[in-house]
Amino acid sequence: MSILKGVTHNLANLSKRAAPSRSRSAGTKLLLSSQETAEALFLPKVRAFCNSRDIAKNEAEVIKSENTFREAGKTKTVFDFKSYMYQKINSVNRALDAAVPLREPLKFHEAMRYSLLSEGKRVCPVLCIAACELVGGQESTAMPAACGMEMIHAMCMMHDDLPCMDNDNLRRGKLANHKVFGENVTVLAGYSLVALAFEHMATATKGVHPKTMVRAIGELARLIGPEGAAAGQVLDLLSGGESDTGLEELEYIHRHKTADFAEAAVIVGAMVGGATDEEINRLRKFSQCIGLLFQVVDDILDVTKSSEQLGKTAGKDLLANKLTYPKMIGIEKSKEYAQNLSKEAKEQLVGFDPEKAAPLLAMADFVLHRQK
Repeated sequence: MSILKGVTHNLANLSKRAAPSRSRSAGTKLLLSSQETAEALFLPKVRAFCNSRDIAKNEAEVIKSENTFREAGKTKTVFDFKSYMYQKINSVNRALDAAVPLREPLKFHEAMRYSLLSEGKRVCPVLCIAACELVGGQESTAMPAACGMEMIHAMCMMHDDLPCMDNDNLRRGKLANHKVFGENVTVLAGYSLVALAFEHMATATKGVHPKTMVRAIGELARLIGPEGAAAGQVLDLLSGGESDTGLEELEYIHRHKTADFAEAAVIVGAMVGGATDEEINRLRKFSQCIGLLFQVVDDILDVTKSSEQLGKTAGKDLLANKLTYPKMIGIEKSKEYAQNLSKEAKEQLVGFDPEKAAPLLAMADFVLHRQK
């Protein structure tokens, strides 16, 4: 059998298998309905491949044809986001448990662990790890930063629920930290988690150049500080009930109060993973869209779900007369805006390795469609 017929014959034989797959650099899976289909689709490419000395170029062309065929709807490789999240959340939870052991003073450390280890979506830690892996890094490299992000996030939840802030008694389906340990312990435990976040990042991260680590820590500090998340929270508290506040102010609040956390998680993960400046710029836009999307969806859920469904008090933004997207533009327009943010976020990932970008693409869908 000639090389030409042999290659075509092998392609056609793939159609006779129950679950055929090809090990290609693009990670594609090929499914053909018959030998005639295989020959019609691939014979021209196979002939060029076999007759040319430029093997690499023609191999790429053959793979391109496979991708075109797959994208036409004949076959599709589905990313298992549920399994991915399960694995990443378990890894993060184990790392958090090890990073904040139970020690004296006992009540103080119990308060830290109560909020830090409570059941949550772990969106920021997973974003951090996924961004690191997207640019070629390893989970182990990003894990200290991922834990640091969750420590800071836990502090924000603890302090947000205090009577002087959002005044909520529920968080993640159980009593808020201050309702269990008292306001004084909650405040101090929150401060300690922030300090521990930076310490853990600086001392536990391995294999990252010191200059890169300093840059990453500086990025995180900027995005949670007086020009970042803290600024958004302050304006959120001060603007409640003001009738002259418009969409521009609302977006500023949400971009800083919530989106800056997502941006910090993604950018720090990308930095420790070795991202180029161009990759960081694109991922910054992606994370800003994801973060704002999270808050827009949060606003929608606050007026469409019950406290039992959310695991926190529903409708409290409405009762507190706070600015939200549904209040400003209505629920349907808010949903439309969320769809646009998800689309814009995904567009920033075009050009990255599709397999490595799959978790972040799926995360955009998860944030858009979440129900709590």
